Amino acid sequence: MTSLPSPPAATWRRDLLGLALLFGALYFFCLGRAPLDNPDEGRYAEIPREMLATGDWVTPRLDGINYFEKPPLVYWAIAASFRVFGPGERAARAIPALFGLGGVLLTYGAARRLYGRPTGLASAVVLGSSALYAALSRILTLDIGVSVLMTATLCCFLLGMNEPPGRRRRWYFYGLYVSAALATLAKGLMGFMLTGAVMVLWLSLGGQWRRLRPFYLPTGLLLFLALALPWHLLAAARNPTWAHFYFIHEHWERFTKDTHGRYQPWYYFIPILLGGLFPWIGFLGLGVRTALAGGWARRRDHADRWFWIIWPAFVFLFFSKSQSKLATYILPVFPPLAVVIGLGLAPVWQSGAVAPIRRGVQLFGMIAGVLAVAILLAVTIPGRFRIDPAEVAGLQTSAWALAAILFGGVAASIWALRRGDGRAALAALLVTILLFIGSLAPITGVLPGYHPSTKAVAQFARQNARPGDRIYFYANFYHDFLYYSQLPAGGVGVHTDEVELENDPTQAGRFIEGPEFLRAWAGPGRILVLGERSNEFMQRLLTEPAFLRRNHLLAQTRDFYLFSNEP
Repeated sequence: MTSLPSPPAATWRRDLLGLALLFGALYFFCLGRAPLDNPDEGRYAEIPREMLATGDWVTPRLDGINYFEKPPLVYWAIAASFRVFGPGERAARAIPALFGLGGVLLTYGAARRLYGRPTGLASAVVLGSSALYAALSRILTLDIGVSVLMTATLCCFLLGMNEPPGRRRRWYFYGLYVSAALATLAKGLMGFMLTGAVMVLWLSLGGQWRRLRPFYLPTGLLLFLALALPWHLLAAARNPTWAHFYFIHEHWERFTKDTHGRYQPWYYFIPILLGGLFPWIGFLGLGVRTALAGGWARRRDHADRWFWIIWPAFVFLFFSKSQSKLATYILPVFPPLAVVIGLGLAPVWQSGAVAPIRRGVQLFGMIAGVLAVAILLAVTIPGRFRIDPAEVAGLQTSAWALAAILFGGVAASIWALRRGDGRAALAALLVTILLFIGSLAPITGVLPGYHPSTKAVAQFARQNARPGDRIYFYANFYHDFLYYSQLPAGGVGVHTDEVELENDPTQAGRFIEGPEFLRAWAGPGRILVLGERSNEFMQRLLTEPAFLRRNHLLAQTRDFYLFSNEP
């Protein structure tokens, strides 16, 4: 008896559920095991905590000081997560994990709607298992949120352009305006300016302007302003310095000047892109050839596929030109590149052909083999990294397991190639990266390069601090201490870039230099000072007679000291 094919609605539900379960498990597994990292995770957990503590949802604050670098949408989401699930690392990181999962499902929906089910599945799997995208779905930053909202904006645009006038087209364009407003509330003007530039560039290069009408501008603009404008007006009304700092310092100067100390060469994002697309980077050429079939001369015939090329190319060049660069800025190029790769891989998955993917699988094997060897060398060379001796044995066991996963994946994919089974080769590659990312999750907090956590000493300070105590960070600023201790702190000789004192000059007296600190240390009142044991400035402080005369070690960890001038 021949079985009937599943109706489209059933496959939509089944695919969305399967993708949600697969990547939900990947992104949420051991999400709360590691303490918050410095500086980003500590900062982006502390600002929502202070929102809840003060009840002020308009003016973000860090260490009690007005913090205008970013709009509040993601802070609101994290604060809501704290209120529902309680404080903790899992509740904080649940928001980027949800955004990341939403991006995978969104990419599936858009690619399937435009190019069919196989391309939708391939695109979603490529995006969800790409190294950088998966990593940033498990780390508390703002970038995954704005990336997914920008993706929603551009996907709604392209889907709307492919619908005839009517209800569905209207709702796609309304989705564009809503997601653009939310992206603006997540990362500022870039949320709509960057996506708008991509749309205009595609419309111009492909001669698609006639297709644009209708795009429901009057009602859409009202919808955009109703969502994006109120917070901006309230922030300006309550904070006289907000407008200049937000529009000039954070937008114009961030792009045109190296005011944030984040200058990098023009090629900075190239290795990040190549590494971040692992294990799928070897298939990008296949996807590009598929998307650009017919070349420039036939770009109007394949305008929709050119959209997925113009989008990442413009974003990549925009951030490469910017004078302020961070690795996470490049994240918005990953969803369109996943669709490009999906366009190339979907026919291979259906046919099982080997020739189109041979080089991509071989490149995966080479990179995975080198990575496996590097992991083993990192944990077997004595003293190579500063790791707690109690954790070394467990880390070495994990390293051997990670290496075994990579070597096994390489062997399985190459074996499948030799058997002439392209589908099995791709399946082996996917299983390898899923197991690799999942096996990394439990050891993230002890990996070399992970910044030392102040969690233990901060919790001690919270339990033992007295009313009227003054707390200082020595030489460095520790965002996670603020979160875990729930106590305000000043600084001694710290760089205050992330606590913008010009936005709240009344707080400047909390940040002092060494001589003033030593006078305060010798004077009345209880002072606590936190310093990193390996810091050269902290080592010098430990030789100061004025400091040693009134010195009580309250707590210490492998990485930190907490001293007081009184018992």
